[in-house]
Amino acid sequence: MRRRGNLYHRITDIKNIKYIYDKKVRLNTKNKVAIERFDEYYASNIARIKYILDNKLYKPGKYNIFLIKEPKVRLIMSQSIADKIINHLVSVYILEYVFDRLLIDNNIATRVGKGTHYGINKLKSYLNLHINEDLYILKFDIKKYFFNISHDILKRIIRDNIKDNDAINIIDSIIDSTNESYINEKINEIKKKEIKKIKLSNNKNKDKLIREINDIPLCKHGYSLSLGCVSSQVFAIIFLYKIDNYIKRVLKPGIYIRYMDDGILVSNSKEYLKYCLKEIEKLMNTYELELNSKTRIYSIDDGFDFLGFRFVRRNGKLCVRVKNQTKRRFKRKMKNLYKLYFDNKVSLDIVNQVKYSYIGHLRYGDTYNLVDNTLNRYFKDKYDIGDYVIIDEYGKIQLLIE
Repeated sequence: MRRRGNLYHRITDIKNIKYIYDKKVRLNTKNKVAIERFDEYYASNIARIKYILDNKLYKPGKYNIFLIKEPKVRLIMSQSIADKIINHLVSVYILEYVFDRLLIDNNIATRVGKGTHYGINKLKSYLNLHINEDLYILKFDIKKYFFNISHDILKRIIRDNIKDNDAINIIDSIIDSTNESYINEKINEIKKKEIKKIKLSNNKNKDKLIREINDIPLCKHGYSLSLGCVSSQVFAIIFLYKIDNYIKRVLKPGIYIRYMDDGILVSNSKEYLKYCLKEIEKLMNTYELELNSKTRIYSIDDGFDFLGFRFVRRNGKLCVRVKNQTKRRFKRKMKNLYKLYFDNKVSLDIVNQVKYSYIGHLRYGDTYNLVDNTLNRYFKDKYDIGDYVIIDEYGKIQLLIE
């Protein structure tokens, strides 16, 4: 495959820098105070980023490291606005530009038009088409994927496809940014404080929470991607692109889909999937990765979880159900928001933003009753507002009160 050159100029173009900030970073950054500060000196900040890139002076700044606990305990490494912009520029105008043509269609994370819902629809279509056959599903999960990605192997993949030295140098600096010693010092500090807080709390699940905190790994030198950066998501997609192509074109299961560290293969033969599993384990070893204990083969009648849903055959039909933890989170979030709304503490716009985000995902499963019970019956009964609320099958709310 021909290597790409003449790439670096794409991230120094002032139009591209402004586009990334205006359409990506500004819209998606939750820290609105940081955005306001950047906007206060917008022109000079954009000019400074262009100067740094033009003169090849970029060095990644320090990460702001913290924990999030929903939907599960995870470590996040956040960047400054300038770092976010440069990270996006490299991801969009170099990495995605070069590697998108090499990816299989069913590599479905963070790709335009080929995200989670694309994968759900692909899987549902295949299962429905073959629903009357014997179907077995190999579901594999890579152990601590982001923490175990080798910098050397990733750099080799970059060099196999890119020949622009300036582009390679800035990519290398982003990859190596997790080698800094302050990162593990901060992770240990966070873990220690969080465990102390849990021990002093009245939480009934103390032991489980402490295990989850202790299970957060450190960044090994020469391994690990920063958690939360767009470039890390792109690296995680491209790192195994050769394995994806091998599974699709050589092993040839009925369908193969990968979402970051989770993958599924579907076949009519359980024995063939056992063979596929052995082959995949060998391939993972060449990338210094291993599959974890959640990897196994399922029957369609047993059901399996993937992309936030549970897929199972019942009475000759495919049922797509929402996972229990998603149900609980959806119900809790909406009930709390409804209460805040009727107490005049949040606007209907905020309620709708959260609601539509959930509905947009939930509608890919058999969730009419879940939506109806959570949005409609609860809404009416809890606040005794009778028929002043109309909710359609997609969860759209019309308030008939002034």
